[in-house]
Amino acid sequence: MGVQQYDEIGEAFEGFKSLPLAHYAEVPGFLAMVGDVRGRSVLDLACGTGFYSREFRRRGAAEVLGVDISGEMVAAARRLEERDPLGVRYEVGDVAALRPLGRRFDVATAVQLLNYAEDVAAMERMCRSAHRHLVPGGEFFVLAQRPEFRFDGPSPARYGFLAEQTGEQAGTGPRVRITALLDPPIEFVTTCPRREVYEQCLAAAGFRDLTWVPLEVSDAGLRAYGAEYWADFHANPPLEMLRCRA
Repeated sequence: MGVQQYDEIGEAFEGFKSLPLAHYAEVPGFLAMVGDVRGRSVLDLACGTGFYSREFRRRGAAEVLGVDISGEMVAAARRLEERDPLGVRYEVGDVAALRPLGRRFDVATAVQLLNYAEDVAAMERMCRSAHRHLVPGGEFFVLAQRPEFRFDGPSPARYGFLAEQTGEQAGTGPRVRITALLDPPIEFVTTCPRREVYEQCLAAAGFRDLTWVPLEVSDAGLRAYGAEYWADFHANPPLEMLRCRA
């Protein structure tokens, strides 16, 4: 699980951000939570093809380093950097066993990272890696599956994604198959960790001031589709964010 499934996706991963759930909820919501990055250094963990890394640089971050376990994802991110140079650096690395990067950052982000931990110990190692590379008081921003998402409840399918339990359990919570309804569809397996697992691992790594932040539909999303379209999203939110401080 993990690196191989992403190596096979490569640049097609960029298409995720065009799906309604990502375009009108995840992306604007996550960027709003991270807030003003002007003049700040950002460590983008599980950067994928660098979507957020590039966005932080465009928004004035002084330095951005993206790290991902998938060599193909990092290769795709570097190709995008070559086409439109922004000064973002990327490297291949396993966040659960990250080499010392030689510096600390003002901000660290982890979009769909912690839910790939095979067990609680692995998630704690990921959290420790993030904490180790933040300045004192630096902020860590996370986006992941909402722990209480009801797999038998209203589906996010109309917003571009399917989420189904595989029937297996990982150490952190149930295993989940996510399908991005692109053409062709892209499928990958992750987990839906329990809320207390996130909280315990972040606290063990030294993080404080942990706050869960609900994901909302942007005004643009409401204008584009109308409130009724988003009823399933509001009845059973598939994603949630959190913030904490080193």
